[in-house]
Amino acid sequence: MTTLLSIAPVVLPVFGALGYATAGWRRATEWLGAACAGGVLAAGIALAAAVTSGQPHVALGGLLRADALSAFMIVVIGAVAVLATAASPGYLGAEIAAGRATARTARRQSVLVQVFLATMAFTVLAANLGVLWVGIEATTIVTAFLVGQRRTRAAVEAAWKYVVICSVGIALAFLGTVLLNFAAAQRPAAGGEGGLDWASLAVSAPELDQGVTRIAVALLIIGFGTKAGLAPLHAWLPDAHGQAPAPVSALMSGVLLSVAFYAVLRVKVISDAALGPGFARALLVVVALASLAVAASLMIAQRDYKRMLAYSSIEHMGLLALGGAVGGRLAMTAVLLHVLGHGLTKAVLFLGSGRLLQVTGSTAIAEVRGLAVREPLLAGAFGFGVLALVGLPPFSLFASELGIARAGFAGGLGWVTAAALLLVVLIGAAMVAHTSRMLLGAPADGPVGGPGAATAVRPSTPARTAVPLLAGLAACAAIGIALGPLGELLRAAATAAGAAP
Repeated sequence: MTTLLSIAPVVLPVFGALGYATAGWRRATEWLGAACAGGVLAAGIALAAAVTSGQPHVALGGLLRADALSAFMIVVIGAVAVLATAASPGYLGAEIAAGRATARTARRQSVLVQVFLATMAFTVLAANLGVLWVGIEATTIVTAFLVGQRRTRAAVEAAWKYVVICSVGIALAFLGTVLLNFAAAQRPAAGGEGGLDWASLAVSAPELDQGVTRIAVALLIIGFGTKAGLAPLHAWLPDAHGQAPAPVSALMSGVLLSVAFYAVLRVKVISDAALGPGFARALLVVVALASLAVAASLMIAQRDYKRMLAYSSIEHMGLLALGGAVGGRLAMTAVLLHVLGHGLTKAVLFLGSGRLLQVTGSTAIAEVRGLAVREPLLAGAFGFGVLALVGLPPFSLFASELGIARAGFAGGLGWVTAAALLLVVLIGAAMVAHTSRMLLGAPADGPVGGPGAATAVRPSTPARTAVPLLAGLAACAAIGIALGPLGELLRAAATAAGAAP
């Protein structure tokens, strides 16, 4: 039972991919992806209940290992995947009806999305740094095909840019993995044999050679930080998220970035034990401020709403890096809560942007006007999603950002936290300004139905598109008001991420 529970998050999406590959995309199979994603979420919840009340679960001869942090990440993957896959039938149906996709395209996308979910689940359950590296590389290969799926010039360029930059990051992470294995092999008790098991490295970290470990940690944080969208190797993210289909963008921004940051947190645990907290803290502070500065500088004059959301992802990864730099129980709990809140909110916004593109035919902010008149339900979901993203209550990002800020001021990083908050305010103001121009005023082609007809407009967003948007916002607000059973999991996961018990 323990083994089955530990491998279920990986196996269920594989079955979903096989189902789409054999049966294709049709009315009888269009909800298969959502069912598999729901299974991943259920398995994550069951796994979380098991590991928070007992010992970590080990499966496949020690290849997979689930502790509270891994289980929390499975819950995040499952929750965001449920939203993305539940919205996919409506999105793909509209694309097929408009002639921009075919049943074959939908089949290929559905297969790849399920494989994508399996690789992310495999990554966070990996018990070994080398196996985790393989999982991260697998996500790059799968998502490259998803980013370039449209086969337009812009999509193909975005896919190649994604592959090239992320490959550089993954190569750096591979070199860091090799060096860390070398450092492990030089331990007196190792007998010349290395080892990359997370639990073993955490225990033996004080015995690692500090010089080699310092280089390895720097390479690992920069390498995995590239996949997380952190500066300086962040340039792939706006293009990839802007060109990918909406459900894929929701998954990439909502969970793929966080899965890569999960790897950074695992490395930080080893670094703090081997080198003390100062080394990883300094690295994370630099990439955090650089990421926030990049996002702020490019957000102010942004002209594309999908790229606007992509730059917001860089901002929020910078906040996670800041929280990781601070460390401590409050900061790590806030970081993990931020991972979940950001995933839900960004899923809502990218799914909404997909519907917005279908309605308007453009991703240019200047060409979207009066959305509240034309599509009131979509406008409401998008508007509240932006408010959630900038950290207004009652949404959970308010609580998580407040927790990171409090921990930063209390943890000796007052000036860094103040600078980060200033950049966050600038980014939030720019996002609200851009969004308000899209939602308010009269439509570019005049009120729908002629003069005086604006008040009679009925929402045209179909229910199967609207329900995931509203569900994501409701979930984000609910966990912002009360954590409930999630609180115990967050505390256990924060401990696994290096916070003092």
